[in-house]
Amino acid sequence: MTAAPVRPRSGSFGAWLTRDDCNLQDFRAVVEVETDAADYPHADRVERGVLFYGETLADDVATPEGRRAVQAELAYALMDGPGIVVFKKAFEPAVVDRATAVITSLIEEQKSRGVQTGDHFAKPGSNDRLWSALEKLAVTDPETFVDYFANDVVNLVSVAWLGPNYQIVSDPNVVNPGGTAQTAHRDYHLGFMDLDLAGQFPAHVHRLSPVLTLQGAVAHVDMPVETGPTMYLPHSQKYEPGYMAIGLPEFQEYFEQNYVQLPLEKGDAVFFNPALLHGAGTNRTTDVKRMANLLQVSSAFGRAMGTVDTERVSEALYATLRARKAAGAPEKDLQNVVAAAAEGYAFPTNLDRDKPVGRLTPESQAELVWRALQEDWDEQAFTAELAAQTERRRSSLAR
Repeated sequence: MTAAPVRPRSGSFGAWLTRDDCNLQDFRAVVEVETDAADYPHADRVERGVLFYGETLADDVATPEGRRAVQAELAYALMDGPGIVVFKKAFEPAVVDRATAVITSLIEEQKSRGVQTGDHFAKPGSNDRLWSALEKLAVTDPETFVDYFANDVVNLVSVAWLGPNYQIVSDPNVVNPGGTAQTAHRDYHLGFMDLDLAGQFPAHVHRLSPVLTLQGAVAHVDMPVETGPTMYLPHSQKYEPGYMAIGLPEFQEYFEQNYVQLPLEKGDAVFFNPALLHGAGTNRTTDVKRMANLLQVSSAFGRAMGTVDTERVSEALYATLRARKAAGAPEKDLQNVVAAAAEGYAFPTNLDRDKPVGRLTPESQAELVWRALQEDWDEQAFTAELAAQTERRRSSLAR
């Protein structure tokens, strides 16, 4: 029997998503559902639609079969359930305190050097960031690093969502007293793009993006609601055109009226689907620096099979590209060559030094090559700026 064809959403046959696909009533139908505790037998409870684990977790994962069953449940929760899970007492408070001391010291040290850090979705000055903290913690205090990342909850949920061979990035965020809330957003990858760029990716990539990363946060201090723990909208990860809905006033207003904000204790950990609509809250206290270690876990599959020195390739081709442009070669042909030769993605990078300026992402290598061609730089100027960009993207820690 032949399957019925899928009905296209629009004249584009549903291959592309636009803001015209975004409808608040459709969105409400997705998010205004109950999280049924019966679907999650290993969870301790459901609170405001969010799943909590911890009391029986160690026993539940004590056997390979039990561990696989819990991971299956977590994967379902992140994909088809509320999209967010909380693990109570995931980290030993004493280990968290040791890591906090190192992180605080490193933040103070970078401030003493005049280093300005920013946030993708919050006003400047609202918080302090320590970019590339995983590497910095390992180099500064290996003992604390080992005790911190020996944590089994991180592995449990990371493998459940991404499978093995994942890679972790750690960027602690300190929201200072009075620090204002972030705008509601989705996360990396598509959530870090402006609307025009995100809209160039076909709909199936919008569905794929969330399964390439897992977002997490470890509470490094007690976080009562007045300190502004992260705001979440359970089930919002299931709304397909959600990346296109970001920033639409009616969606932002709905989030502001319906988000969930739960207190956390030091050592608790939250993990969520990166497509879940969320944002850090306002710290309404006068004396609490709310610190969370933000963990981003990436799939092993987000990499090419072979290595290419795109800096060398771009440098080798620049004179030819410049000459072809001067001779009137079609712009599209030149753009196709740049796409094949240069690194088109801004990440991974060193956000200490390669900062976004007036946008969510730093300039990519391909964007730099194209800017040089448009402005007709000579080869010496291009080579120098290309090398400077490559240096900014490297780790700031000397071996």
